[in-house]
Formats: sequence, structure tokens, C-alpha cells
Amino acid sequence: MLDVAAKPSAVGCSPPVPSGELLTRLSIWLALVAYAIGAALLLESREETRGWRNARLAWSIGCVFYFGHVVCAFAFFHHWSHDAASREIAHQTAQFTGWRWGGGIYFNYAVAAGWLADVLWWWLAPRGFQQRPAWLTGLWQGFLFFMVFNGAIVFGHGPVRILGIFICLSLAILYWRRTHNLKLKT
Repeated sequence: MLDVAAKPSAVGCSPPVPSGELLTRLSIWLALVAYAIGAALLLESREETRGWRNARLAWSIGCVFYFGHVVCAFAFFHHWSHDAASREIAHQTAQFTGWRWGGGIYFNYAVAAGWLADVLWWWLAPRGFQQRPAWLTGLWQGFLFFMVFNGAIVFGHGPVRILGIFICLSLAILYWRRTHNLKLKT
């Protein structure tokens, strides 16, 4: 989740309305918090329990806030232009890596499509969601973790970077603890 709302003047867009910037940033912060809560609860409870249902609710709320972030970023920063968003991501990537590449926008689209599909699957076919292959869950969660790490820590600035560090460290510890406990039981 690259910060598609950063520094719009860098690509020739007009500065956003301050409330638009606040909505854009607040929506991604809330999406990150809900993602972290949902992922943590999912790690802690894999069965049809209250924790599992709370994980589904947090996961759904995170998805809604992520879509809100995408809508705000496109409305307030990119004037509903895929090209403008792609140029901004290319600019950010060039600042960090020296390689001007805007293809990262497609990773953000994959997060949106995948997260929506995941939420729908979880609500419409909870038993199937619960019984899906572990490799699929691992691949999806790994991709999301990668996107959160890059969007919040690598490309993020200020409070969202601190939030991203906290989220990523917390989830890594929970994951390690879960896999460590599973190994002790077998």
C-alpha cells in the first residue's frame, strides 16, 4: 500500500483541500489498525469462535476503510486519474530506489480486489473460508504484510511509519509465537 496520496505537487497536481488530505490519511490509518486487529485475531483463533467472528468484522471494516482511502486519494489527489496516481507512485519509487516505475499502482489494485474477495468469501462461505488451503492463506497474508510494510514503513512518513512499525512487529511476534507453539505441540 504505497502512499498514493503523498506530495501531489510533485507530479503537477494542485494541492489537496486540507480536509481531503485528512480524510485520505485517516482512512488508511484506520484501515491499517483494522487490518492489524483482524490479522491478529485470525492468528489467535482459527475456529468458528467469537474471536474468529470479531476477526471477520475487523477484516471487513479494514477493507471498507481501505476502499475509502483509495476513493479519497483518487478524488483529492489524483483527480480520478490512474495516470496521475501511477506518476506519483513512480515518483515515490524513484526517490527511494532511483528507479522510476509506476507499476506499483497495480499492487494497490490487487490489494483492493483481493481484500474485497477475501471479505466476501468470509461472509458468504465462512466454512469454505475456514477450510481453504493453508498455502493460500499464507500467500495472501504474506502479500498483505508486504504491502503494509512497504506502504507504511518504507514509503510512509511520520505517524503512519510509527503505526506501521508497531503493526508489523506485533504481527511478526504473534506469527512467530503461533508457529513456535504449533511446533511444540507436534
